[in-house]
Amino acid sequence: MTEAPLDAATLNAAVVRPGALWRAVEVTEVTGSTNADLLARAAAGEPEGLVLAAEQQRAGRGRLGRTWTAPPRAALTFSVLLRPTVPRARLGWLPLLAGVAVAAAVRAATGLDARLKWPNDVLVGTAKLAGILAEAAGEAVVVGIGLNVSTEPADLPPPGPGGLPATSLAIEGAPTTDRAALLAAMLAGLERRYRAWDQVFGDSERAGLRAEYASLCATLGRRVRVELPGGRVLDGVAADLDADGRLLVSIPSGADLPVAAGDIVHLR
Repeated sequence: MTEAPLDAATLNAAVVRPGALWRAVEVTEVTGSTNADLLARAAAGEPEGLVLAAEQQRAGRGRLGRTWTAPPRAALTFSVLLRPTVPRARLGWLPLLAGVAVAAAVRAATGLDARLKWPNDVLVGTAKLAGILAEAAGEAVVVGIGLNVSTEPADLPPPGPGGLPATSLAIEGAPTTDRAALLAAMLAGLERRYRAWDQVFGDSERAGLRAEYASLCATLGRRVRVELPGGRVLDGVAADLDADGRLLVSIPSGADLPVAAGDIVHLR
């Protein structure tokens, strides 16, 4: 099923207003990667608040160097350019914040029980609906989001080793696949949470972000296997999040080890 094209004028009317975070929403028919495009513009001095959506990405990227693909107009693929004023150690919360905004918008629009797999995969059941990639360019951060909307099973990529199967809103029986409405809702939720978090210098407790993330997280409280960079593996229970958004994994010795990056496998 092919969705209606995104209309930049309609999107700008919905999210751009005096004093708003979002200055402009641009829509391109095809590009390599919206993240790469905005990273280049950030390096050239582009101010905060630009949104770039693509009807198709030919070189979309996911976490840990993975590729991300979807047929034209079957997904929402967009990136936002931000310039947070929080301490650098707390920037790890930014992709988690984006995950909360995406999951909350999906839940409100569709009624699906969208949840988060740490750090920022959006799940429905045990299948991956959306992914998020945050990349820095100097003091700027570009956050890219890919949400499968009307993607059919035959067009979804097979899961990698230990990876989750993919799904889409259409496959899950969502009552709406209106990409423009979903994008506007995600941008509104992202703006509200980002402003609250940035105003308290990245303090996730004071911003209410930590509690909201925990309420949506399918990882906390579960036995997990963490596949760390360099081939190391850590088994334990996902116990909590620390002040910087790292996952605290309780191991049999009783210690809680912080994990900043790695593949998380939910164990039964």
